[in-house]
Amino acid sequence: CMDVGKDLVAASATPLVLGILAEGDSYGYAIIKRVTELSGGQLQWTDGMLYPVLHRLERHGFITSKWVSSETGRQRKYYRITKSGRAQLVEERRRWQVVDDALRNIWLKPRIV
Repeated sequence: CMDVGKDLVAASATPLVLGILAEGDSYGYAIIKRVTELSGGQLQWTDGMLYPVLHRLERHGFITSKWVSSETGRQRKYYRITKSGRAQLVEERRRWQVVDDALRNIWLKPRIV
């Protein structure tokens, strides 16, 4: 598993979580699994990385949460993206597109030797 670096993981956490919740409501463990899946196994998040992000997004009003009982009676906290969370996701996408375009322009530019 490649070391992506703490700064990049932290910066990408908000758009990743909001993007995953835009697909549908989810809970902690499922979000962690989806991040691994989306990154082809390159990003391995832990509870310690995810929950502070979820709490921050909830404080900002980008997501809401509610406890749901499973068939076994076990309580699980589900997270849902809000209208302002969807607006934030659009903004995050625009920001990352700017960075992606700049990197592609420098990395994919033909070299003159």
